[in-house]
Amino acid sequence: MRRHLAVLAVATAGLMTVAPSLSGQTAGMESVTLEQAIRRATKFDPDYIQALGRINNAEWSRTAAITQFIIPSIQATGRFTKFSTAFFNIGTSQLSTKIVQTSLQGTLPIFHGGARIAELNRSNADIDASKASEVLQLYQTALDTETDFYDVLASKDLMRVASERLRRAERQLEAARARVISGAAVQSHSLQLLLEVTTARVDLLTQESQLRVARFQLGRRVGAESAVDALPVGGTALRSLPITEGEAVKEALATGPDFQTAAAEERRAQAALTVQRSGYSPQVDVFGQLTTFDEKIFPTATVRSSAGVSVSVPIWTGGQREVQISQARVARDVARARREDIERGVRRDVVQAYAAYETARAVADLEAEAVAVATENLRVQESRYNGGATTILDLLTAQVDLADAEAQSVQARYSTWLALAGLEALLGRRLFDDRVEP
Repeated sequence: MRRHLAVLAVATAGLMTVAPSLSGQTAGMESVTLEQAIRRATKFDPDYIQALGRINNAEWSRTAAITQFIIPSIQATGRFTKFSTAFFNIGTSQLSTKIVQTSLQGTLPIFHGGARIAELNRSNADIDASKASEVLQLYQTALDTETDFYDVLASKDLMRVASERLRRAERQLEAARARVISGAAVQSHSLQLLLEVTTARVDLLTQESQLRVARFQLGRRVGAESAVDALPVGGTALRSLPITEGEAVKEALATGPDFQTAAAEERRAQAALTVQRSGYSPQVDVFGQLTTFDEKIFPTATVRSSAGVSVSVPIWTGGQREVQISQARVARDVARARREDIERGVRRDVVQAYAAYETARAVADLEAEAVAVATENLRVQESRYNGGATTILDLLTAQVDLADAEAQSVQARYSTWLALAGLEALLGRRLFDDRVEP
């Protein structure tokens, strides 16, 4: 008996000194709210930055397409020529070894077979696609940020669950030692509780490690050089959705960023095909040119101007025109097929996300009830064990069941919030007024 108690005391003391807790290592660590995390993430997410840049590029393309209707293309050139022997200078009408020539030429397209209108339509479609893509990427960035943010919060809650499990196990171990000394329990009871303490301690160390990694991942997401902690989220998302599943599907197909992007890309591809087909039409341009000649750097001796209309009819371009039309047609067909596929996929994705939220919300409610049941069951088993009315195995089972129920309740709660964020990403808007806008 004495030898057993000595071994038990040494083992218990060893467990108390294993790996200091990381839960208190938040001094000096930056903490952010969910709103701050999302705001900062949009500044560092390369995919979102690229989406913003695409809008800027599309707007410049539209500006260029508009100016083709009213502003001619203008080109200025200058040339200085030095001859080894005197040469007739058209500007001075004399022999000279130097000739300076400048030219200013402008060309305004009049008719290119509808290419300019098609180009304008393509740029407008590109802007629509870029804006829809920006909204899509914005909510995807928000979803990724919420995933990392909730991972930190869930890890902290799971570490709290592991700490409570360890505390209960240590308390039961102390009680078992007293019962063994008094002769009210056999030696194996304390050994089984010692095993539970060991298991709880390992679980706590695992959760501490996961929390540390989660904080560094959140720091990376918000552009920090070190770990970042997540502040608790106010309110709750465990509510009924304000729209039905059918309304969610209809909204995603009408204004959802994923479908809107695909539809705009199809319009863009159709306009691009029209641009290439215009290559079969005659091209009519108005042009004007001003040319000066002299032997001085700024020539003024002779000034000549010209203006006119040019008409060109492309007959054969070595097959390049046909190749470009074929490529544009294939791109249009691919864009159409992608839009149709996304249209079908959006229906499935919305239904899946809607069901995921409703299921996760129901599971979270059930897991909360399971925690209450497991807490009461542990209380009863502790009372019965102390009274000698049950076995140590029943007590250990009740302790493990409570820890499992608490862990599953934490995971179910955060799974519900992530499911809501996933549905909002498909719709391109928040479903509740108290939700943080990206």
